[in-house]
Amino acid sequence: VAERGRCPGCGSAALVEDALYAQQQLVCAACGCVLAEGLLTTTYTDEEHLREVAYSQSTGQKEQLSRCLQRGIRRVQDLCKVLQLPGSFEETAVSYFQRALQLPAFHLVSLEKKELLGGCCVFVTCRQHNWPLTMGTICSLLYAKQELFAGVFLSLQRELGLSVPSLSLADLVKTHLSSFQLFQPSADIPAPFLEDKEKLVARTMGIVELASQAWLVTGRHPVPVVTAAAFLAWQSLQPRARLSCPLARFCRVAGVDLPPPAHLRLRELLDILLGMASQLAWLRGFNLDKKTVVKHVGDLLQHRVFLLRKAFCQEQGEEQCDGAPGQGSPGQGSPGEGTPGQDSSCPLAKKHQREGPLRPLLPPCLIHPRKRLRTPAPSASDSTVTGDEPISDSEIEQYLRSPEEIRAFRKAKAWS
Repeated sequence: VAERGRCPGCGSAALVEDALYAQQQLVCAACGCVLAEGLLTTTYTDEEHLREVAYSQSTGQKEQLSRCLQRGIRRVQDLCKVLQLPGSFEETAVSYFQRALQLPAFHLVSLEKKELLGGCCVFVTCRQHNWPLTMGTICSLLYAKQELFAGVFLSLQRELGLSVPSLSLADLVKTHLSSFQLFQPSADIPAPFLEDKEKLVARTMGIVELASQAWLVTGRHPVPVVTAAAFLAWQSLQPRARLSCPLARFCRVAGVDLPPPAHLRLRELLDILLGMASQLAWLRGFNLDKKTVVKHVGDLLQHRVFLLRKAFCQEQGEEQCDGAPGQGSPGQGSPGEGTPGQDSSCPLAKKHQREGPLRPLLPPCLIHPRKRLRTPAPSASDSTVTGDEPISDSEIEQYLRSPEEIRAFRKAKAWS
């Protein structure tokens, strides 16, 4: 035991009290040994009565965890400010983050997942308040991969038992089109490319609803569908000046990324529009293709329920080219409308007669299933078994029978 008033390490009596981080400590001035850590006053029972408590038993041990919590809260608050979310959203997201860090499931995860946890809390809060926010938007802000973000999001939803409603297509269309740079005049945007936002959103909504009715949205990422629909809507509003513009240039001028499947979704939408145009009476006299059909998108959307039922059904008969658009439009004929007997002379009608009946209205995965892997051709060793093959020593035991089994076999054979 060291002498009272002396350092137990060097024996020096030069002991001073040093205030480190507002906590008094008794330190040896000769060797720097800390003799006492002072009185730590925190919420623990021993500390409430101003008793000396070791650092490992005090709240100072929780400093590293509190730093992680503080960084996460600041990240959540910064995201809310960037997205311009209301204050109530920020409070809810912070509470979700604090609850999540208290769960054992998030204690041993990687630092990258902990950084994504705050973004997941913001994403959940926006979905619960019907605020249009996509996973791609928040992943771009966090520079994160969507696969990793989706895994953290599902873990948060499962551990906290949260109910997260899905984002509707209408909200997604409005959110995605709000990032387009086609609504304000700019030196980088040609004059024919400018468009009214409300008109573009309304026309895009109609095309997306048509795609949903034609099974082009189910089971697929919605952003390529919305991008293709926005391109068709933009072209149809001023077709004369915009039909020559390709999809890649449209996305480049609009300042949005071109998702790779957008070309496929555009092709599928044009096939649907061509099939519908073949049933519209006043379009049968035109030789429509995938470019010129865009001019008549407004008429096709106006009668889409009737035209879908007429052009795509399970049973296609001779009445495929008969009838006129319904839905409150009898008598809205045009000079190009003819009688059923004259339809066979129309170029579009002849084309569909040559191609046969149109396909049923089914998901594309059922109409064009992916190619299955071919079974390998049988080799020479896999020839037909004849029964004359030699029996190996390891299998001979399976064919030996006891005298009792032989007698039972002969008895059963006699009964048969």
